[in-house]
Amino acid sequence: MATQKPGPDWRRIAYHALVSRALDDIEETTNRNKTSVPHEHLVLYQFSARGHEVAQILLGSLLDRPHDAAGAYYRSRPLLLSLGLTIEDAFASPLGRSGGFSDGRDIGVVCNLPKRNGKGAVVLPMSGDVGSQYTPTAGWAQSIQYYDEVLKDPSYAGSIAVALGGEASVATNGFWASLTMATTLKLPMLFYIEDNGIGISVRRDMQTPGGNIAANLASFENLLVHDGDGTDPVLTARLLSEVVAHVRAGKGPALIHLTVPRLSSHSGSDNQTAYRTAAEIADDVKRDPLPKLRAHLVPSVVTDAEWRALEREVERAVGTALAGARARPAPNPATVKRFIFAESKQPGDTEVTGGLSDAELAALGSTDVPEADGPITRFAEAVRRTLARELEVNPKVLVFGEDVGVKGGVHLVTEGLQRRFGVARVFDTSLSEEGIIGRAVGMAGAGLMPVAEIQFRKYADPATEQLNNCGTMRWRTNNRFAAPIVVRMPGGFGKDVGDPWHSLSSEVTWVHGIGWQVLIPSNAADAVGLLRAAMRSRNPSIFFEHRSLLMTSDGSARYPGDDYVLPLGRANRLREGRAITVVTWGAMVHRCVPAAEQFGDRVELFDLRTVAPWDRSGVLESVRKTGRCLIVHEDTLSAGFGAEIAATLAAEAFWWLDAPIERLAVEDVPMPYHEALLDAVLPDAARVAAAIERTLSQ
Repeated sequence: MATQKPGPDWRRIAYHALVSRALDDIEETTNRNKTSVPHEHLVLYQFSARGHEVAQILLGSLLDRPHDAAGAYYRSRPLLLSLGLTIEDAFASPLGRSGGFSDGRDIGVVCNLPKRNGKGAVVLPMSGDVGSQYTPTAGWAQSIQYYDEVLKDPSYAGSIAVALGGEASVATNGFWASLTMATTLKLPMLFYIEDNGIGISVRRDMQTPGGNIAANLASFENLLVHDGDGTDPVLTARLLSEVVAHVRAGKGPALIHLTVPRLSSHSGSDNQTAYRTAAEIADDVKRDPLPKLRAHLVPSVVTDAEWRALEREVERAVGTALAGARARPAPNPATVKRFIFAESKQPGDTEVTGGLSDAELAALGSTDVPEADGPITRFAEAVRRTLARELEVNPKVLVFGEDVGVKGGVHLVTEGLQRRFGVARVFDTSLSEEGIIGRAVGMAGAGLMPVAEIQFRKYADPATEQLNNCGTMRWRTNNRFAAPIVVRMPGGFGKDVGDPWHSLSSEVTWVHGIGWQVLIPSNAADAVGLLRAAMRSRNPSIFFEHRSLLMTSDGSARYPGDDYVLPLGRANRLREGRAITVVTWGAMVHRCVPAAEQFGDRVELFDLRTVAPWDRSGVLESVRKTGRCLIVHEDTLSAGFGAEIAATLAAEAFWWLDAPIERLAVEDVPMPYHEALLDAVLPDAARVAAAIERTLSQ
């Protein structure tokens, strides 16, 4: 065999490149658009990495530190092969067979890769939406920085996080949010942009001015930028080595832009001849990096005979893996509802990556019995004190968001926390909700406990993609990954004021967000117990802080203690009653209490406290006793969470009802600004009392 040159293990690079190309060859002729293929052999959803493979595999060969991670996308399978993905699993996922990345739950090319036996780079869970890989990768990079510099864990020194994307992804919110984070914080993050010139059918000059993101970012502060031909193996290897070494040395982030050919249609259902000329396609074929790799290696690194032997080795390995993947059973439909939330481990379950370990959770003391003589505490102070306590006892807790640091939050809930715990643990962020939530997801994946603030409920809308992806992460990776973050989210009407932006509640949005716990305390004691429960949970949680309670003393209560944890899904029965059940939550509790008091022992009043999960059994038991129900909430009437409660009662308590179920809510109008208009739409004690009287009279 010819003498091996120093640098990359070229034989290994060639092996994985040939495997990747063989996978694409097979899948491009066996996807569901090819009617001649037997149904049981169909690839359900196909994306090719043809032309991208050599550069990706060279990148993968450099990711060898214990805490390296990559945030990739649907054309990144060559990278995974270089990091240890088996060929059989690479086939099984597009075929929709059991095992693989998701046990048939997600698109076969939407990949992930945990550590193997505690070793190797992590490939973070991908998503089907473009650009969503960037901000979680930045969160992982900030976690590396935190473990290294604050927790003093030497195993993180020199680790990096790499975000891979195509040239079209540089137009997304996620790319720019993560670029801002990486450059302002000098994170150990590499942006790897592979540019095949076209995003489905849209040319690169519609994604970024001039069509070259590297040229546009050349003057960016704190960013090393490299640009090159990704089909040249020697140049690519050198450029990648330089940017990886730069990031590992702690010099800040880097971006590498590599041009590669578009050697196939966008996906199995796409036909690029509809929007590309034959000459363009032919020119790309001439730039195929695989022949260039062979030309570089033969005969200087391997002989011609050795190359042909390597091709036969790949052919055998791929054939065996394909047969193994096709022999796997289809996923078991009986398991499809597993892992929406964390579950007790069963034999055969995978170990989850993300969140605190069992030992770390066990070390945190807790009780569900409140102290009886705690001081009277306002709602905002209760949240602040709980955050401070958790920051004190758990070094992995981080609190962040817009204005939460020096200012202490627009509602002053985090006032003083940065002075006490430092800027590494309580810090301000750039004005990007996509960045705030994506960062939190990456941090949770790295084993931290992020508590992110969205300044007002309405401002969560730009982060919807990250919030949805976070909620479904455990399910769509078949329990391989989870991101149990806490999102503090003030909203609802304020003291004598409202508006369509700061006063939105719309909590039902997050109930509909599969995988989320939604917590809405009505008082300071519940705020303590629910927030701590969220911060000790294995599931992501929305912690809703009502603006009215933050701005007034309505939610004041005795402080229940520094270790108080309130179990989720347990409503608070505020009054016992015999004739009607009133169900409410949040600030509406303080309008329902005086209304209920007018009816003596006829009203049974429930404060749900959490709407996901909600206390179905408690409410059903009460309604079966009283025979009537009124549901009061601040969210709009149509499709508000009250409709879900009403539907459940109609289905499961129908024969116990003596009157129709009633709902009292804001009618379908945005929350208005002027006090007179606000009073016109918002349920108050008088309207609640009238609704109780009306329901009792039926």
